[in-house]
Amino acid sequence: MSQDRNVDNVTDQRLRLLVGLVVVLGVCAAAGFAAHALRDPVPTPHPLVLAGLCGALVIAKRVRVYVRVQSNLDSNTWGEVPVLVGLTLVPAHWVVFCAIAASLVIRCLARAGLQKNVFAVAKDTLTTGAAALVFLAFGVRADLADPSFPMLPIVVALATFIVVDHLAFVPVLSAATGVPLWQVALHDWVSKAILHLGELVAVLLVAGVLATGTHPLLLLSVPLVVVCMHLWQSRSVRTREERESWQRLAKATDELNAVDLTQVLHSATTRAAQIFSAAEAAIDLSARTVRATESQILADGPPAAATPAPPDETTVDLVAHDGSVRIGVLRLRFGGAVRLTEVEQYKLRTFASALCTAIRNAQAYAELARIAAENAHAATHDPLTGLANRRRLYEHAEQLFQATSHSGLFALLMIDLNHFKEVNDTLGHAAGDEVLRQVAARLRDAAAPGDLVARLGGDEFAVLLTGLPTPALAGHRATGMLTALEADIEVEGMRLTVEAAGGIALAAGTGGTEELMRRADIAMYQAKRAGEQTFVYAHARDTADLGRLMLTGELRRAVAEHEFTVDFQPIVDLGTGEVVAAEALARWHHPEQGSLSPVQFLETVERSGQLPAFADAVLEQSLLARQSWRDAGFDLPVAVNVSPRSLLDPTFPGAVLAMLSRHDVPANRLVLELAETLTVSQLDVVERTLAELRDAGVRLAIDDFGTGVSSLSVLSRIPVHQLKIDREFVAGVETSAEAAAVIRTTVDLARNLHLTVVAEGVESEPQRRALWALGCLAGQGHLFARPYSAARFLGVLQRGSGGRPGVLAVALHDEGSVVRLPVRRLPNLPA
Repeated sequence: MSQDRNVDNVTDQRLRLLVGLVVVLGVCAAAGFAAHALRDPVPTPHPLVLAGLCGALVIAKRVRVYVRVQSNLDSNTWGEVPVLVGLTLVPAHWVVFCAIAASLVIRCLARAGLQKNVFAVAKDTLTTGAAALVFLAFGVRADLADPSFPMLPIVVALATFIVVDHLAFVPVLSAATGVPLWQVALHDWVSKAILHLGELVAVLLVAGVLATGTHPLLLLSVPLVVVCMHLWQSRSVRTREERESWQRLAKATDELNAVDLTQVLHSATTRAAQIFSAAEAAIDLSARTVRATESQILADGPPAAATPAPPDETTVDLVAHDGSVRIGVLRLRFGGAVRLTEVEQYKLRTFASALCTAIRNAQAYAELARIAAENAHAATHDPLTGLANRRRLYEHAEQLFQATSHSGLFALLMIDLNHFKEVNDTLGHAAGDEVLRQVAARLRDAAAPGDLVARLGGDEFAVLLTGLPTPALAGHRATGMLTALEADIEVEGMRLTVEAAGGIALAAGTGGTEELMRRADIAMYQAKRAGEQTFVYAHARDTADLGRLMLTGELRRAVAEHEFTVDFQPIVDLGTGEVVAAEALARWHHPEQGSLSPVQFLETVERSGQLPAFADAVLEQSLLARQSWRDAGFDLPVAVNVSPRSLLDPTFPGAVLAMLSRHDVPANRLVLELAETLTVSQLDVVERTLAELRDAGVRLAIDDFGTGVSSLSVLSRIPVHQLKIDREFVAGVETSAEAAAVIRTTVDLARNLHLTVVAEGVESEPQRRALWALGCLAGQGHLFARPYSAARFLGVLQRGSGGRPGVLAVALHDEGSVVRLPVRRLPNLPA
């Protein structure tokens, strides 16, 4: 309100300044012509002539065509005609004095405010004086006995009269109404132009008749012409105004066909101000008030304290068609006293009726939307805690599974409260509900942005952990959430300690929400049995894997019928794009379940007694493939994954070396990849086996380095040549500072131990460049090639890239621009 008051004060100051300027100029004009009369005395015209001129001016100025602009009236008159005719008959200063006298008479009859009366008299003095100056400048001598016909002075004087009138009136009207200056100036300009043209014709006709001595009865045609043009203009303006007003009303009614209440109220207030030429329109509802001009919204909020209605305000109730419901009031403020015509009142009632209907429709739609939102929320949220329920958890998990890309990995944490039944049995269900609400609040506060916390029922909760840069972070985040439950909970004046167990399952490899839930549930009960706070699902401990049991009976047939095949993925020099090795990847082409990866069947093979036959089949196919590449000119090492159970077999080294000899493959062209996490507990047993293989020249590598818990112990006891960085760290090398730090540390460690490093899962060029910048010199992944059969792998090598066989990517540097040291280029994979 204070802001509106300040705006009003600025407007009043500006208006007073403009009015004062016009008054000062009018006084100066009157004084100037009084001085001119004293300096150049001429015979005083007959009083009847002056009285006739005054009467003509009064009549001409009283015949108006009004156009309302808010509370102010812009009018067109015929006052220029008697002024210009009078200037050809009587001295200029007497015309000015008569104009002042006529204006005073009109102002007295109008009974307007003092400011408006003074301004009107000053403006008439100024415009008449300007026209008189034109006649004086052209040297026209008025002579009632022998009038002249000064056509050019008449035209110039009329133009001057019109320009001065607009210069004096338009700024004042613009300041009073807030309507832009150019809109006021151009308002109804066509009708004004026709009116002024008619005035010119009338003046020239009168002046011509008087100057040529034509029969005076011809002057009787002038009032007829003026009356006809006046009636035409009045009807034209009235018709146009009504047509445009009804068009605006129709457009406004169309805009009210909206379902958003705010849109309805904003549109209605601005359109009401425009349709009824009001300074401001407002809609008062029971709990909301919207105020606006035709160009902007001034306020939208709770209604202000009730105040008496100002005298310039028109109101209409917003009532339903049957008159039974009154929902509010539409108020129009004009900035001055205004009486609406009967047609305007009818339009106002029509607009109010349409507005009432639109508001009720929008309110009904909003209520339906609110009910729908409440129902949707209730369908996906737990009523006790406000957390997501099982349905919402499933929906969100499905969205994450179906997303083509999301920020990092995600996992599911299943939480169960220990001994919660005792709380219900001892303190009652009300206390139990309070415990559940406080547990829900703590879990919600401890969750990271993007995580979804849900209550599955009873005392069981679940959290979808999203945006995980590495799998290890799932355990860290789960521990933090369970730690948040350790503080005592106060219920009914007693302090209770809440204990909980959590099971974590990573989404990768589960294939769907059901399996993810099953794994997290299994891990949670394993944590309970072990007395641990959290437990991560391990496939090896999942005795409920029925698929593994089914596969066990089919292994013998698979080995006998050669259902196990091997695909190969190239290992590439990250700097040059050259293929430097290949990794063998076993596949089981199951006749019913399709292609199975080692994750799906390797544990089953290890427990079935078929491991030696399986290992021999994979190694045999790998060496045969390598021999075919060598014959084609590509002497590449081949890397083969080895099960820890094979390393426990004392005959394994002899079998490997015998197969190398049979296929005439140098021992240093074979790399055996060891899973770090599966060999730590068996280091004492496998050390002798690995030493025998290394002494024979076989290269050893640790797969998925960094994901185990004893990486340094492995390196200190296993004589390896190569470290393979897990794909999860590679995936986060650009976005995760932790992942980049792990890779940098691994590269530095390998360099100090004279080992080579290979990055797994390189999917993009930015990852390749980031790895190269961190010092990693080799990598494999879909950026270069997917796993292929041996024959197709050879075709890829022969085709190459850019006309260069054996090269799968553009070099990161120009040839010769980097000095390549032999010891840094896969020193343990000879070229």
